[in-house]
Amino acid sequence: MRRIRKDDQVKVIAGKDAGKSGRVVKVFTDRNRVLVEGVNYVTKHERIQQSRGGAQEGGILQTEAPVHESNVLPVCPSCGEATRVAYVYEVEGDRRSKLRSCKRCESTF
Repeated sequence: MRRIRKDDQVKVIAGKDAGKSGRVVKVFTDRNRVLVEGVNYVTKHERIQQSRGGAQEGGILQTEAPVHESNVLPVCPSCGEATRVAYVYEVEGDRRSKLRSCKRCESTF
């Protein structure tokens, strides 16, 4: 189970955008990186190319780049603070499910 999942609210704790928070758009599990909405903007120079409608697209674009997952902490929905993640096992009959838990208020999310 991953510490950070898609659609989690996270807070950046290191790097040029430290202190900002946003929603996780995509998780790159093979590279241990996450794409966070509104964080880590980079400048890309795009070549002008002809599109189907005849319009030309290109120029200097601002896009979001992935951040390493060790530089973000999930925000607990109940206490609203950036927190570390603990894991709790919940038993229902013969099934056992693993849930993420807040280290501060010990609520599951």
